[in-house]
Parts: sequence; structure tokens; C-alpha cells
Amino acid sequence: MKRFILILISVYITGAVFAQPGKVVADKIVAVVGDKLILKSDVDNSILDMQRQGMEVPANAKCLTLEQTMGIKALVLQAEKDSIPVSDEEVEAEIDNQIRYFINSYGSKDELERIAGKTVYQLKDDFKQGFRERKLAAAMRNKIVENIKITPNETKAYFDRFPKDSLPFYESEVQVGQIIIYPKANRDAEEYCIAQLKQYKQQIESGKKDFKTLADIYSKDPAVRDNHGQYEINRNQRDLDPTWLSKAFTLKEGQVSAPFKTKFGYHIIQLVSRAGDDAVVRHILEIPQITPAETREVMDKLDSIRSKLIVGTMAFGEAVAKYSNDEYSKFSGGMIQGKDGSSYLTIDQLDANMVSNLKTLKVGQYSQPIEYTDDRGKKGIRIIYLVQRTDPHRENLKDDYSRVSQRALEEKKTEALEKWFTQKIPTYYIMLDNEFRQCPEMQKWSKGAQSSTAGN
Repeated sequence: MKRFILILISVYITGAVFAQPGKVVADKIVAVVGDKLILKSDVDNSILDMQRQGMEVPANAKCLTLEQTMGIKALVLQAEKDSIPVSDEEVEAEIDNQIRYFINSYGSKDELERIAGKTVYQLKDDFKQGFRERKLAAAMRNKIVENIKITPNETKAYFDRFPKDSLPFYESEVQVGQIIIYPKANRDAEEYCIAQLKQYKQQIESGKKDFKTLADIYSKDPAVRDNHGQYEINRNQRDLDPTWLSKAFTLKEGQVSAPFKTKFGYHIIQLVSRAGDDAVVRHILEIPQITPAETREVMDKLDSIRSKLIVGTMAFGEAVAKYSNDEYSKFSGGMIQGKDGSSYLTIDQLDANMVSNLKTLKVGQYSQPIEYTDDRGKKGIRIIYLVQRTDPHRENLKDDYSRVSQRALEEKKTEALEKWFTQKIPTYYIMLDNEFRQCPEMQKWSKGAQSSTAGN
């Protein structure tokens, strides 16, 4: 049960979607939790999907998968009983994200539909129940553990349980914060971008030039090297600029927009095709040039902010909230985070400009204002704050307290969830197929469970 409790597996939802179309497989009910049925195909397809994703499949995969799925069903039952709300909008947003993930993985919407043997709309419909149950189960889990805390004494007791030579070894890591301000271009530079885009629009509409060719030559979007300015998008995407997304869905097929502004610069968009909330578009991005005078103005502003940080009249988090334009670190107190959400980063996780400037900083110091170009090709100026730097070391409480305490907290939450399941399972109607009754993982469920060989 422990593997399940902390991570609700995605294969529970997506497995059945990619079952081979047209292949008829004998199915049966292998478990029931309350009024929630679990089919043999649910288990088999989840394991197939794990293999498809390159995950290691253990020898007891069927037992583990059924245990995890029954755990989800139990959490869903309690969530429904407690009337925990999950909106249709939340479910639809997660489904859209999953569909986009599959499209990116398989290369295109057409390839996804070919492999699945279903249209995107059929896939979304198939996902609804599973995604709703996952949201309910996650909400119920959070409710069970929301008040659990960990104390320093508990953290130390957890740490002391492990032999010193079994503790993880960490390479050199840093914790780094940044304040970024992007200089604003003057009106002449903006007007020049607009004029250029109007010219591209005219050439495309007159047939003199092809949109893809112009995008390849002129677009400042870094992705143009790979996609020739073309994107497959969905109206409900949250990872796209809302102005840009809204503009795309106001166009007719083949139409090219007038130039418009977003936080990235100025654009024109052409709608290639549209099917409901899905569309294929092309775009060209122009970024107004920044003059030395505008750069100097921001340099002076950041220099003044740095002075306040050094003398202590302004806290770093306060400066970030008040001045930083960086949307990624602004709401983490300016701290740069890795993909796993950790603020402990190895050098290879940082951009080259930052790495070179960190060499001259000591812990607690702030860099001079530095010019740099972000991953979108936009020029900015930043102050770098070196919070902590560790040498390669074996894990210890002095350098790694936050990581150790987080693990100790997760273990404490796991124990609370185990206790919750032990108390709740006897209150539910449980049916378990004889094929699974001997699984060691199913001991909690098999006590008092009805047996069944139906469908054999």
C-alpha cells in the first residue's frame, strides 16, 4: 500500500485508452470496493501502459496495480461521502494537459489517433471518469494528511535510523535567487516591429511569400528552428500567453491576424485549421530592439535595489515581489527551482551566464546587475543572489535538513494514511477475485472480503 499512498499512478487512468482496437479480450470483475468495480482489463492495460512508457514492471505488478487501484477507489468513496468538490473545469483542464502530452510524445494529433484507434474527442470522453476519480482521491488524501507536521526532534530521530554509509551522496549544489527586470523598448522600436509584421502579412496575403518561409527567416521565436513557426494548440491550454491564444481562435482558416502585442513581443498569427477547441496555427514573433539608454536605466535601478539589499534596508523576497519581472521565480521568493520543485540545483541545471557569474560570488553576496538573454530570446538584466553552496558531501542534517525533514514528513503522512486505510477498509463492501486473494499486497483487503470466480 505504501507505494500507492503517496503517488497516485497515472497508468490507472491512461492504460485502457491504448488497448489494441478491434481486439476482443475476455473480461471480468476482479474486485469491488463499495460500489466501484475494477475489471481485469483495467489491471492488464495499466501494466501494458507501464511497459509502453519504459517503466520497470516488477514480478508482482498485477497484485500491486490492483492494490493501488482499490486504494484509489476507497479514497474516492470517502471523498464522495464527504462531498469534496471537484469541478468539471478542473477535470477538463487535466484531460487537456494529458492529451497535449500524448500529442507531443507521438508527434502529432493524427499519429495519436492512429495509435489509439480513437479520435481525440473519444479519448477525452474515455478519460473523464478516471481523471475525476484521481482528482477526488488526491483531494481526499490531502484532507487526511493536511494537519500533519514534523518537528526537529522527529526529523533527527528519522535521520538517526539510517546507517551513515547508506545515506545519499550529493554533488556540489547551490541555492540561487534572482531579480530580473526586462528593459522596455521605446515606441520607435515597437512601431518598427509592427511595420515589419504588416509587411509580412501583406506578402503572405498577396501570395508573394509563404508564411513558413518568412517565419524561418524572420521569427525571433527560438522554437522556429524546429517547427517553422507552426503549433498545435488547444483553447484551454494554460501554458500559452492568453492574449496570443485568444487571438488565434478569433481567426478563420487561412486568415492572418493584424500585428498584436504580448509580453513576449509583437506577433502575427495564421490559422491553418481548426476542429472545435483544437487548432493548428503559424506565427511570427518580432521583439523590439532595446537601446543602450534603456539598458542603462534598468542597470541603475537594479544597482539601487542591490545597495538596499546589501545594507539590509530591503529584504530579498520583498525586492523580488516589488520589482522582478520573472514569472517563474517571482512567486517562489525569487528562488530558482528545478523541475522537481527543489531549490537545490547542480551547476548543469543553470544557464551558462549564471554559472560564470556565480564563480565570483560568496554565499550571501549579490552580483552586480548583469545583462543576459533568457530561453525565449528576450534580453533582461538581473541580480544574482547566492544563498548557499555545498561541497560534494554525504547527506547530513546541517547541510540537508530541509530534504531530510521533507522525507520524514512524507513517512509520517504515509503512516497516517496506512492507519486511515486500516480503519476504513472494514467499513466498505469488498469483493476480491480468487486469483488475487493470495497476493501478499492484498492482505488488508482480503480480510472479510467476498470471494468470486465469476467470469472464469
